[in-house]
Amino acid sequence: MNAFIILIDQIVNLYIWTLLAYIIVGWLIAFRIVNPWQPIVRAAVSVLGRIHEPILSRIRQFLPDLGGIDFSPIVVFLVAQFLRNLLIDVMTA
Repeated sequence: MNAFIILIDQIVNLYIWTLLAYIIVGWLIAFRIVNPWQPIVRAAVSVLGRIHEPILSRIRQFLPDLGGIDFSPIVVFLVAQFLRNLLIDVMTA
């Protein structure tokens, strides 16, 4: 059972890191530091978007519109951290 919990913890950890990468790439594109038409950048944004946008779009439905500020990655990040902490607590109990 511990191996399964550790596997889930690692998957959630990987999801968190890819979410941070998705946020950073979005900022780099928004501030025109990175060209979104480059093939590598486009591929990275496409892969990360396919992973994260289904969850982020569902969270955006419940958050109020705050103009250009998107709090959905913060909510997803906090929920993922909560799940990791919950799994660690279950594993140590």
